[in-house]
Amino acid sequence: MMRPARALLPLLLLPVLLTGCGADKSGGTVADSADLEAAARVWGVAPELVYVTKVSGYTVSQGSVGEYDDEFVVAYRSEKSATRLGLFVGRGTLTAESCPKQPLGEVSDKQVTCERDGDAWYRKAGDSHEYAVPESGVLIHLMADADKVDRTILRKAAEAVHRPDDAELAALLPSTDGADT
Repeated sequence: MMRPARALLPLLLLPVLLTGCGADKSGGTVADSADLEAAARVWGVAPELVYVTKVSGYTVSQGSVGEYDDEFVVAYRSEKSATRLGLFVGRGTLTAESCPKQPLGEVSDKQVTCERDGDAWYRKAGDSHEYAVPESGVLIHLMADADKVDRTILRKAAEAVHRPDDAELAALLPSTDGADT
């Protein structure tokens, strides 16, 4: 009787061991592709554009999640003040040549300065600044007002960019508690 039980134990542990295979930078596992595809349909974006970040002292602004100009967008708001930073994910690339030619968000009338910072680009134009991070064929922009969110916070947000795990994906989705939003 003990022999079948010993043989069964590794089979029972296999799903637990395999769960770690999809681990991402956040320490969780990447959301199931079917769940990610369903959520992306709700927002009207391609699933490969869905990314999140973690920034100490900031939380997702629930009403901000969705599609804007063929990009996936999430706003994060400070838990202590009215400051916000935006995460925008779309298709594209940046090079040393193209970086200063691409407008920084809605700021199109100001000169864009670009500085390489590791694998990302730090960009500034007028009162706005951002980190632009190339990742798996998409370009992720983390943008904020320069006088409200300092570069260190934006850099940390850029370093923490990752595909959402199940809990993060659920936190992005509209509330289903029956309330109209």
